[in-house]
Amino acid sequence: MQPVTIAIDGPAGSGKSTVSRRVAAALDGGFLDTGAMYRAIAWACLEDGIDLTDREAVACIAEDLDLQLGTDPAGARVVVRGQDITAEIRTERISARVSAVATNTLVRPILQQRQRRILHATAAERGACVAEGRDITTVVAPDADVRVLLTASDEARMARRSRELGLEDTEETRARMRDQVLRRDEDDSAVSEFRTAAEGVTVIDTTDLDIDEVVLEVLRLVDTVRGDAEDDDQDVDAAPAQDDDAAGGADPDDGVDVATAWRAGLDDYELDEEDLALLSGEIEEEQFAAPARNLPVLAVVGRPNVGKSTLVNRILGRREAVVEDVPGVTRDRVFYQAEWAGRDFWLVDTGGWEDRVQGIAYRVAEQAEIAVELADAVLFVVDATVGVTATDEQLLKVLRRAKRPIVLAANKVDDDRGELEAAALWNLGLGQPYPVSAIHGRGSGDLLDAVLAVLPEEGRGAAVDHGPRRVALVGRPNVGKSSLLNRLAGENRVVVDDLAGTTRDPVDEKIELGGQVWTFVDTAGIRRRVLQSQGADFYASLRTRSALDRAEVAVVLLEANEPISTQDLKIIDMVLESGRALVLAFNKWDLLDEERRAQLEWEIEKDLAHVAWAPRVNLSARTGRHTDKLVPALERALESWDTRIPTGRLNAFLGTLVAAHPHPLRGGKQPRILFATQARTRPPRIVIFASGFLEHGYRRFIERRLREDFEFTGTPIGIGVRVREKRKRSR
Repeated sequence: MQPVTIAIDGPAGSGKSTVSRRVAAALDGGFLDTGAMYRAIAWACLEDGIDLTDREAVACIAEDLDLQLGTDPAGARVVVRGQDITAEIRTERISARVSAVATNTLVRPILQQRQRRILHATAAERGACVAEGRDITTVVAPDADVRVLLTASDEARMARRSRELGLEDTEETRARMRDQVLRRDEDDSAVSEFRTAAEGVTVIDTTDLDIDEVVLEVLRLVDTVRGDAEDDDQDVDAAPAQDDDAAGGADPDDGVDVATAWRAGLDDYELDEEDLALLSGEIEEEQFAAPARNLPVLAVVGRPNVGKSTLVNRILGRREAVVEDVPGVTRDRVFYQAEWAGRDFWLVDTGGWEDRVQGIAYRVAEQAEIAVELADAVLFVVDATVGVTATDEQLLKVLRRAKRPIVLAANKVDDDRGELEAAALWNLGLGQPYPVSAIHGRGSGDLLDAVLAVLPEEGRGAAVDHGPRRVALVGRPNVGKSSLLNRLAGENRVVVDDLAGTTRDPVDEKIELGGQVWTFVDTAGIRRRVLQSQGADFYASLRTRSALDRAEVAVVLLEANEPISTQDLKIIDMVLESGRALVLAFNKWDLLDEERRAQLEWEIEKDLAHVAWAPRVNLSARTGRHTDKLVPALERALESWDTRIPTGRLNAFLGTLVAAHPHPLRGGKQPRILFATQARTRPPRIVIFASGFLEHGYRRFIERRLREDFEFTGTPIGIGVRVREKRKRSR
């Protein structure tokens, strides 16, 4: 099949990013987000302290930046200097400043050259590639096979951007969107004219169209191009899905024979390599071998606000630990896998240690002391600008009793004068203090060399193991996630307090339940967006989303004794968007009376009907009631998440279904299902080849019947439709 390149342009809020991803997914092709490259440059400049108005300095960053841009439409990652910044470049901090980079005439030609290479290489590799961004149709890809300009009214574009950012519809929001959307268009139009179509570019006004209608229009343009390029010598006379011989004349369990019968009427449909592999049963599961060597453990300890989490991020080379310029942000002991000079080790971030404290501060200090006991070596962090305090001296006594090797880090040393101040730390009797600036990286290499010198080759930490299934515990603050993790672990693994929002960093814990080892991830409570616009809670929420992306199944905790809230529904929707298996856990069940139980059942029927397929567990993390029922629910959800339907059985099922319940007429024509295959698992995704657009209601009907016939319990199901026009036979 001839590779196809598609270029989609348009102003902010016209829908070009969403449409481009959907088109790329429908074609099983690649996706190029050119705007993400400008955002990545803006992020790198802000990280390096470079003024965005310094055009030459910004251009130097663009020229030399180590930037890797993913092309998977399901989740294209943006990695800069080895750090995944996909989420960070979509924050308002970057959105408000990216125009300074996009309008830099020195930067644009540098990135445009890289964009052309990515576009054509991806199209050649995957058969199609969709690129979206400013002047993509005229400058970057004027030779694209399909060029589209999306437009929309100002009001529609501002409303879409508000929904994308989760903002409420207020006068203040509209003013911000007017500044962000319309002003950005005015700025960018100074260097590129993207609001009017060039010759050969198709204009689609998206103001009154939904996403599916726009995607369908673009796919029709692609089909037209492919139809002109290929030999038009075949015809599809009848839909195999409604052919009795094709649908019922072969054994549904015999994937090869049934698939052959179905494909007989699809000779003019191009199937990619994955589809062909599915038909022939050649898909094999990847096997991962876990290394046997136990890794050493380094605990990072110190009093509050000396920069422990910032130093942890510096060692990791990415922003993992939540950081804010106030004491007490980190509360649990959080394990990260780190590497230096070819050696792997576990890095444990801890909360600030304080002496003679009560409440949550006492439990934070307790977790830090446990981390020291479990470690092979300790990195003792002191603020060199303040010097040794009474708290530092008390903590040092605790460390000496633990009898672990100690490396002393004098943090916040940004210049030679700071090194002189750090020299006073020799008085602690720990040997050489290593001056370091966690923010700027100054001295971090020497510090890590000293750490490796005291770490054993094999340590107290477990070997890196990719085997256990990963379970993310998510929900609103104070719903009981940490209490449930402690109950399952049989110990106080994470800090629990009546204060809402205790957990900040995702905490992994391997727990054996039901004869199987699981990795449970306790996450920060997800607040309403208006409460997480800044500070530690905002970054904790970002890490919760990242933890969810790395998980396989999510347990959404809801308070059984409280009404189901809008925020609960948003969290469930976030899990569905991530494509993870889902289990609903109603915590605090021991607090319910009969009246509340009846009210809850009504709320579930009304508000959770769209996830009625999710297993439900009624439990109490405080008493342990019914926590044993969690594992069977997880196993059912994961089994469905991994399920693959043989192609023959799937098409036989659709043949019977369509014969009994055909698609309603659409515009005087009746779309027909020609062929279907399951493109992937985790979650299951069904791709249907059809002669026309399938209504959303009919897709939901197919999904409901799939769940009934194949018992998809606890997993979302994706149904994609590829629309192909019938070809006329050449005479």
